[in-house]
Amino acid sequence: MDPIDAIDDATAAKAFRRLVHHLRHRTDAQNVDLMGLAGFCRNCLSDWVMEAGDLPKEEARTAIYGMPYAEWKAQHQGEATPEQLRRMEESVARNAR
Repeated sequence: MDPIDAIDDATAAKAFRRLVHHLRHRTDAQNVDLMGLAGFCRNCLSDWVMEAGDLPKEEARTAIYGMPYAEWKAQHQGEATPEQLRRMEESVARNAR
């Protein structure tokens, strides 16, 4: 058994909420940079929430971003540089299994 599977759901939920609050606070951490480093971002988290809870996409995104996605994007998202996009593409390619 993978040790992650031994974590009870309440503990996992608390850790997930802490991660989401952290990402809401760190608006300077751009999604393209998260994708370039870790292969996932806020949109990925919202997609996972959408799938797990059978929620509408915008409802899941609002849960992760703390506001409508379009509003967050207008306030916090900058233009991605070619280097950021290159790193993101290389990182995402490693996600395929």
